[in-house]
Order: sequence, then C-alpha cells, then structure tokens
Amino acid sequence: MPNKKQLKYDKAYLRIANEWGQLSYCKRKQVGAIIVKDRMIISDGYNGTPTGFENFCEDEEGYTKWYVLHAEANAISKVASSTQSCKGATLYITLSPCKECSKLIHQAGIVRVVYKQAYKDESGIRFLTKAGIDVKHVEDLN
Repeated sequence: MPNKKQLKYDKAYLRIANEWGQLSYCKRKQVGAIIVKDRMIISDGYNGTPTGFENFCEDEEGYTKWYVLHAEANAISKVASSTQSCKGATLYITLSPCKECSKLIHQAGIVRVVYKQAYKDESGIRFLTKAGIDVKHVEDLN
C-alpha cells in the first residue's frame, strides 16, 4: 500500500482510538486503543479499572490506582478471550505505550504500533523498536 494511502488509514484509525479513549472514566488521562488486522478492527480498549470494579481510576490524592489497566492491555486482553489473534496486527493508540505494555504488545505478535502522543517515558518505544516492531508517530489527525 502506498505511504499516502497508509497514512490516510493510520489517521482514520487513530481518530477512532481517540474517540474510544473518551469512554474512559480516568480523569488524569484518557487513552484509547484499536487493534487492526487485515484492515478490520479486531479489538478496542481504553484505560480503566478491571471489570466489576468501581469506575474511579484515581485515589483521593489524585494518583492513578495501581490496578487500572492501560488501553492497550485492555485491547490485547479482549483478543485473548476471543477467537482472534494479534499476530501480524497493528495497534493504534493515542498515547505511546509504557515499558510494561510494550512487553505485552511484543508477546502478542503485534508488528506495528501507531501512536498520537508520546508518553513521558520513551523506554517502551525503544523496546518495541529493538524488538523489530514498526513504530510510527502520527500527531496531526487531519
């Protein structure tokens, strides 16, 4: 697929991930993720508490609770409980992955990550690049 056409798809999927992030109950940061394989969305996720927990992501001091799941971890977990596989898929995410989620992305077989905004700690991006995963930063979604 030519780069211009791929960029058009990348921006469209990132816009969907951005919308999905709006569903998060987290106050500090709302993050959305979409997993796409063969031009089909196979999973989605946003940051939030595990199923069955109250939808408050932050404690009384405003810090994120330790058990809040990141958007990409939620999306990968959804695939794990389905008949789909992430092997060869692309992850679209509004915030670049942390180092913990980067390990999950690699182990899940995702081969490409497209993100909108860089996370303060870029060790996740460095890990993914070292693992041979194609990482792309797309800031402008228009």
